[in-house]
Amino acid sequence: MALQWAILGYVVAAEVAIALLLTLPFPKIIKDQIVALVSLTLQPITGVVPFAAFQLLDIYWKNEHRLMCTSEVCTASERDRYEKAIYKAQRNVILCVSACLLYWCIFRICKLHKEIKEKEQVEKRYKNK
Repeated sequence: MALQWAILGYVVAAEVAIALLLTLPFPKIIKDQIVALVSLTLQPITGVVPFAAFQLLDIYWKNEHRLMCTSEVCTASERDRYEKAIYKAQRNVILCVSACLLYWCIFRICKLHKEIKEKEQVEKRYKNK
């Protein structure tokens, strides 16, 4: 069951690298090429959002149906296992939310670059008239 979390972790790492690439100050020609390339990959990467949402629903369902270990009957090892499961679930929620937020940030950065480029073209046309 850890494979989906490893995949999501790699996707988040790739999204961080892409976001850093988009925000680094490159020359305009290189920046336009990077934005164009990332814009082409945004549609296939959209699959991350429903995948992360499904994982969040899975975490919620498991949390609602988890056996509680709060009474005196629990042994120390059961209590440790319960707390470890809670920490892993919290880590996985952070991973899912960060995957969705990073995708949204990359999408917005690309959209802003495209809007700036369009406005620069309009300004250039008005100056040439």
